Amino acid sequence: METLRTKNAVLDAATIDRKLRRMALQIAEQNIEERQLVLAGVAGNGEVVAACLIAELGKIASFNIIYTTVHLNKKDPLTPTLDPVPDTRDCVVIVVDDVADTGRTLLYALKPFLDGHPRKIQTAVLVERSHKLFPVQTDYTGLSITTTLQEHIAVETDGDRITGAWIY
Repeated sequence: METLRTKNAVLDAATIDRKLRRMALQIAEQNIEERQLVLAGVAGNGEVVAACLIAELGKIASFNIIYTTVHLNKKDPLTPTLDPVPDTRDCVVIVVDDVADTGRTLLYALKPFLDGHPRKIQTAVLVERSHKLFPVQTDYTGLSITTTLQEHIAVETDGDRITGAWIY
């Protein structure tokens, strides 16, 4: 017997804009003494979330932002790559993704920064689920939501805009 899945909105575009603005304010507040931040978007929707955060930070903060993309191969997550490879010595690095589920993606996305000796590494996600299998705490979260293990969260984008987040 096949189960019919329905998708329910958890965030609409207007709410996402407010959440991103609030996250940017938190990032600026927590890093007020910094002159430079490295924002690293996880390839895919993490890149879009990072770009939106950079746009919001540009409106409220005066620090320089360096952007990079973290590319992960799901079949070989131990060898993530950065494009471009930034100098992270004594910098603040913020790894950005759309959804934090088990913590696995964020954990592997942190790996390429460890050899660069950053001052601190932070994480930012638009939606955080409560099913952590790996000890990765998100520092900046748009929405924390409790779901069942059978439910999934999907963030939808249209080009460089985030249009919604759904639970199904």
